[in-house]
Amino acid sequence: MSKAESLPALDCRTMRWATFLDPVGAERLGLVSGEDILALGPETGLLDLLGDDGERLATAGAAALASPAEVFPLAGTRLGAPVPRPPSVRDFYAFEQHVRTARQRRGLEMDPDWYELPVFYFSNPAAIVGTGEEVAVPPGTSELDFELEVAAIVGRGGSDLDPEEAESHIAGFCVMNDWSARDIQRREMKLSMGPVKGKDFATTLGPYMVTPDELEPYRKDRAYDLVMTASVNGKEYSRASLAEIYWSFGEMLAYASRGTQLVPGDVIGSGTCGTGCILEMSLVHGSEAYPWLQPGDEVALAVEQLGRIQNKVVEGRPLKPLRISE
Repeated sequence: MSKAESLPALDCRTMRWATFLDPVGAERLGLVSGEDILALGPETGLLDLLGDDGERLATAGAAALASPAEVFPLAGTRLGAPVPRPPSVRDFYAFEQHVRTARQRRGLEMDPDWYELPVFYFSNPAAIVGTGEEVAVPPGTSELDFELEVAAIVGRGGSDLDPEEAESHIAGFCVMNDWSARDIQRREMKLSMGPVKGKDFATTLGPYMVTPDELEPYRKDRAYDLVMTASVNGKEYSRASLAEIYWSFGEMLAYASRGTQLVPGDVIGSGTCGTGCILEMSLVHGSEAYPWLQPGDEVALAVEQLGRIQNKVVEGRPLKPLRISE
């Protein structure tokens, strides 16, 4: 019996896809099955399989199961972001607990418009990193933070979608860490712009893209009842459920598509879950209990059914001044 024949049966609309580096360093795409990655040919990436109603993914999954180009062990294989170079990255602000806590600590009530507009900002598609990669402290910050999130990956483009229609355009989900330089972000947003440089230096996505059908048994309220956790150096900092989200992913995609075009591979981040960052935890419990990240810290984010991403913080480059004082 061949290796492919011995692999377990898999519903080809219920899948986990991984982008990874093969032994010669080439970027590859494969279907995760048990402890193996069933690789497609080197000419095919995830973006090549998006753009329709999911039939391309299902067909490629069936082909990988029947006759993978190669089979690699999942353990020890370096995984990248599922979409290493997304067309765009939009990050929303969809968890009420996170927003409410941050505003209360600044003496602010919830703005009624937050319940009307699922606001977001654009992040940097060129700054996507995968699990296991090092994240350098960005120049000029002393308040480096993580953000525990889930991201949807757009499978089919569209514009002016309604929420139900928009949800059917999601190819899959992954874990997301929206790294943040809080001191830079704070200064930028006082100027009524941003976040800009406070956000665009690193965004971790991974470890897989999990298709929506695989999460359907966990559906609850506006999302899925999936436990979300974050830890720093092995100490748990954050715990929440994706089901606590206020804005559904269908609503977020619909809002993002208003008057413009979503395209396959676009990344839609949920925003930080309740307790899901150092900023929030330090506001509630104090900065001594929850200090900002430093070089050498290991940050791990995990979401039930979606997997775990981990990155080590390393020293960054020195800040170069924009002008030399006269």
